[in-house]
Amino acid sequence: MFDILVYLYETYYRPDACPEPEALARKLSAVGFDDVEISEALDWLNGLTNMTLAEQGLAATSTGTRFYIEQEIDTLGTAAVGFIQFLEVAGVLGPVQREIVIERALALDESPVALGDLKVIVLMLLWSMGKEPDALMFDDLFGSDDEQTPRQLH
Repeated sequence: MFDILVYLYETYYRPDACPEPEALARKLSAVGFDDVEISEALDWLNGLTNMTLAEQGLAATSTGTRFYIEQEIDTLGTAAVGFIQFLEVAGVLGPVQREIVIERALALDESPVALGDLKVIVLMLLWSMGKEPDALMFDDLFGSDDEQTPRQLH
């Protein structure tokens, strides 16, 4: 599924440049992606679209602290939680965008969520909002996924 998401990001500059889901499924199949993966990716993207549309009506002025419940930490993993916090501190994600990232990561059948997959989720969120990460953040999104290297949040 993540190969398809990266392919969409690289192929379609903006989400509105993507064809309708049925035509997109045919194009993805013609490129060689598996039908099951295509279906999963389109379902996941539909959920992302619904979340970002709902986000447009919400104010993102929260200054509170996000506390993760044990189930979220178990599913996301500490590396993913640390990366999400890093993105918040860096100003890449606001509170509403953070919640969308968490929701989309929890929608996966993966535990803990691989850091590389979380980075693709963040990239797809930014893409769906029409935002492009700056060069340094792009490097961080596609830099090393070495989870042994601790991330400093200052």
